[in-house]
Order: sequence, then C-alpha cells, then structure tokens
Amino acid sequence: MIRFAAVSALALLTLAACERRDDPVAQPPAAAAPAPAEAAPPAPVDASTLTADGLGAARIGMTRADLVQVWGEDSQPNAVGGSDPATCDEFHPVNAPTDVRVMIQNGVLSRITLSRGATIKTDRGFGVGDTGMAIKQAYGGAVFAQAHKYQSAPAEDLFVWSRGGSTAFVTDPAARGIRYEVGSDGKVMMVHAGDPSIQLVEGCS
Repeated sequence: MIRFAAVSALALLTLAACERRDDPVAQPPAAAAPAPAEAAPPAPVDASTLTADGLGAARIGMTRADLVQVWGEDSQPNAVGGSDPATCDEFHPVNAPTDVRVMIQNGVLSRITLSRGATIKTDRGFGVGDTGMAIKQAYGGAVFAQAHKYQSAPAEDLFVWSRGGSTAFVTDPAARGIRYEVGSDGKVMMVHAGDPSIQLVEGCS
C-alpha cells in the first residue's frame, strides 16, 4: 500500500512538471519603438547678411517675379540698367536695403551688389570700406586675387567661391561666390555675390 502511494505521488509530480514545461514562458514587454526624429527646422536667413546665396529673402536663382514680391519693383524704372533688359538688367528695387543693386539675367536673379554707401556686411563681416588686406588675411588660401581691370594696384578683385568655383573663369551656373572689388586705395568699393555673373566687370558685360 505504501509502495502504491509512493508511485502515485511520483506520477503526480512528473505530470505537474510536464504541465509546467508546457506553460508558455512569460516574455518581457517589447520596448516601444523610438519616435522618429523630427527634422531640424531650417536655419533662419539673416536679412542683414550677404552670402553667396543671397541677402535675406532675396535668393540667387529666384525669378524676377519672386524678387519683386520680396523687394518690390525697380525704384527707377526709366533708368537704363542694361543694353538689353530682356536678357540682363540691373537696378535697385524700391524696398531693397540702401545702395543694394540686383542683376537679373534671363528673368532670374543672378547677382546682388553692395555699392558705395551700403552698410550690409557679408557672412564674414566684410563690406564696403574694409581693406583688401584684411579680407585676404581672413580667408587665407580660399581667396583668389585678380588684377583690377581699370585701376592700378593695390586695386584688385578678390574672389571667394563657396561652391563650383576655381581660379579660372567660372561658367558653371550652379557656382556661388562673393567678389570683393578693391579700389586703388586698398579698400573695398563694391561687393558682388551670386553665380558666375559676379565676374562681370561692366554691369551686364
């Protein structure tokens, strides 16, 4: 009788063990998938800083119609801005900063110029009245100096290409750069920013 009871107890224990092995193993809760990272908002455009890509909302490559929405129409519509305005025109938009001129080529903004009296500075802090020497020291090997077409040294043109440029004449329409036009007194007379049109020395030509 005792032997039968022992065997029965052993069978019950074996059955219980089997049932425990058949029970599903509890799994830890799955970690929640990380939320997708939100794209960083675009950096604000400084309306008082000239870059190779533009000045404030006026961006190189935008259409004339878009530029007019930003800065208004030509402040002197009867003035001659180019020999063939349909192909190339230069003017000061009525709402543009003081002494800032634009060049429109084939209906597209190709260049922004800071002329005498402009107080706007480039993204490196230079503008009209700064010395060519200070610009060369700041940019180092990134600046390409070229003799000025009409004035004697120390007059020169200092080119800094942010993309697509070289020391040779640049023709790539995607190129963007800044040209500091230095006069015979060694100081910047004008600053041109934009596409390869910054290399033009007589307005549209």
